[in-house]
Amino acid sequence: MHPSIPHLIELQRVDHRIALLRADLESFPKRLREADAQQSGARSEIASGKDALAKINAERKKFEFEGQEWKDRARKYRDQSGAVKTNEAYRALQHEIANAEAEIAKAEDRQLEVMMRAEEAERRLKLAESRLREAEQSLAAERKTIEAQASDIRKQLEAAAAEREKIVAPVPEDLRDLYAR
Repeated sequence: MHPSIPHLIELQRVDHRIALLRADLESFPKRLREADAQQSGARSEIASGKDALAKINAERKKFEFEGQEWKDRARKYRDQSGAVKTNEAYRALQHEIANAEAEIAKAEDRQLEVMMRAEEAERRLKLAESRLREAEQSLAAERKTIEAQASDIRKQLEAAAAEREKIVAPVPEDLRDLYAR
């Protein structure tokens, strides 16, 4: 048996260990990208929640304005009812007042529905914000863990490279070339 074979076997073991350490080191950016994707997903969920809440609030204001318009009309009709001289005109004004009050009730009902949707949107937004905080904390912890692991792996890699140099030194160059191929 050739005297360099035990060195080559040891070299193969060290090279295999180095390859595993490098693979671990290369997996860290992917893990960070996945954590960043989770965080950006939470951020986009918050942005869409805020947009939805803004739309709901705009819709609520529209119904408030509409309700106020009908209240103003009803008040105008009531003011006109004192100046009416015929029963037909009075009945027509009473009919308009009743119609305006029905429209006021509809606007208030729609306003309540929109307010309920706004409460639900606010609840979802708060939930999304809490998810974002959790994702940020998780990402920070993941980064620290990855940085610590990467530092440890780099040290192990340096030690393995130094060990490889010690092992490869007594091996003749022609055998090193053959091993490398």
